[in-house]
Amino acid sequence: MSSAATILVRTAREGDQAALIDLDAAAWSPESGFPSVIQAADHPAVTFFTVADPPGAHLVAELDEAVVGYVRLKPPTHLPENAHITHVSGLAVHPAARRRGVAAALMTAAEPYARARGARKLSLRVLSTNQPAMRLYERLGFEREGVMKEEFLIGGRYVDDVLMAKRLWAY
Repeated sequence: MSSAATILVRTAREGDQAALIDLDAAAWSPESGFPSVIQAADHPAVTFFTVADPPGAHLVAELDEAVVGYVRLKPPTHLPENAHITHVSGLAVHPAARRRGVAAALMTAAEPYARARGARKLSLRVLSTNQPAMRLYERLGFEREGVMKEEFLIGGRYVDDVLMAKRLWAY
């Protein structure tokens, strides 16, 4: 991948499935914090897209015509009472494409995607140990809305889950 490549963000297509399976396998590491995800990556999925997570629920990032990242966007629940929220339920960037603006491009593109679906707020959860991600989200205008203390037990250590969100329109 060239260093001056332009990042293209687009809606995922069914044909992206194999690249996204490979991306998931490459993106998760011990630093990610979830051993169960790493173990699942050791046994590649047969499918990336599901009925609950179809291609249209994903934006993908391309560098040099290769899929190098994705963000999964969906309602936080099936309840109509919070249909005004779009939730980031997954974000991954290939290790070779990190620190090149891919995650920022995906998160920036998530805003008009969410607005087009009537969302007033974009929400996400991030592990308290993932300081680089929290700095990125804060730089993009996300605010901490809450902390779920000791939500995960990872490697024998309890880790907080930080709730963050960005208002897309003033209330």
